[in-house]
Amino acid sequence: MVTSPPSNALRGTMLLVLLAGAFTVMYFKLLLSLPCYPSPPHRVRQSKHSLLRPAEVSEANKPLVLVWFWPDDKQFPLSDCRRLFNIDNCRLTDDRSEYSKARGVVIHHSAISGDLSNIPKTRPRFQRWIWLNMDSPSRTRRVEGLKSLFNLTVTYRKDSDIHVRWKVAVRRATDGPFQFPLKKRTVCWVLDSENLESNGSKSYSFFTELAKHIEVDLLNKSSEELQGDGYFSVIASCKFYLSFENSVHTDYITETFTRPLAAGTVPVVWGPPRRNYEKFAPGTSFIHVKDFPDAAGLPKFLQNLDSDLEAYMKYFEWWKFYTLRRPLTDERYTYARTICQACRYVGLNKNYRVVKDLYKWFLE
Repeated sequence: MVTSPPSNALRGTMLLVLLAGAFTVMYFKLLLSLPCYPSPPHRVRQSKHSLLRPAEVSEANKPLVLVWFWPDDKQFPLSDCRRLFNIDNCRLTDDRSEYSKARGVVIHHSAISGDLSNIPKTRPRFQRWIWLNMDSPSRTRRVEGLKSLFNLTVTYRKDSDIHVRWKVAVRRATDGPFQFPLKKRTVCWVLDSENLESNGSKSYSFFTELAKHIEVDLLNKSSEELQGDGYFSVIASCKFYLSFENSVHTDYITETFTRPLAAGTVPVVWGPPRRNYEKFAPGTSFIHVKDFPDAAGLPKFLQNLDSDLEAYMKYFEWWKFYTLRRPLTDERYTYARTICQACRYVGLNKNYRVVKDLYKWFLE
């Protein structure tokens, strides 16, 4: 059987179909290439929950951190973390009734009773117990039962989960030039009133030898002139300050060092080795007692600096590049930065570690 060729009408119809298909494809390609614009807004009836401001919603979602003990009864307004340190990613409370909601619980070591009766008996799986201890190992009381109780630590040590010591920072253009304070005294040292007469520490023994060769102004910590910001005015008037720690341990560098440094004087330090201090501040910003073979070598060096302004001013060269925020002097805020930093850490991190042996890590 022979098939006849298609008629002219059929060929025309097939051509029209092919042209229509090609046109359709080109049309959709054109649509896809055009930019998309949002639909015009239209009013929608708001629910009760949608009337909440974004700040209120985010505040409710911030992790809660409970201060179980106020360290040494130094209580400060909990909202001051934002004002003082710009920390705003967590919520602080001291209300123990909110314990079950708290993601973190800060527990000050020295307040824990020997039988653990004043701390919670159980811990929710999501909760972090934060061991707070700013004392040195020499002054830390051993309490049985704490070996593996905590899963976060906040101490002065750099290998803590949360490290809180002040450090120098790169100077910004907005910080302004260093204002060299007027000097009225040569060597100063601030002591508690009960320690002005006697002190059995090694640092005090070194001081007694030092005082045989150079005059040292002893200042009573409880005096009115050293309260609040008056402390910085008094210390700034000293050319050198004896920044002697009460014990010698790695990283144990306290406000005894950072306050005089921020005030604009030259600290003469007694504490861990020089290389440890240099992790916190430039090596040309302080004088270490171990730089000298005995107590007689140090006063001679200080006397030479006292009479050589150009050599003395070299100890302030670091101010051109770095700055150091003044530690707070109000007694209420003694632990403010520590607690606020712990709160910030919980707000930023969900991770934790198992501290298998707290005392082996900290004491030994």
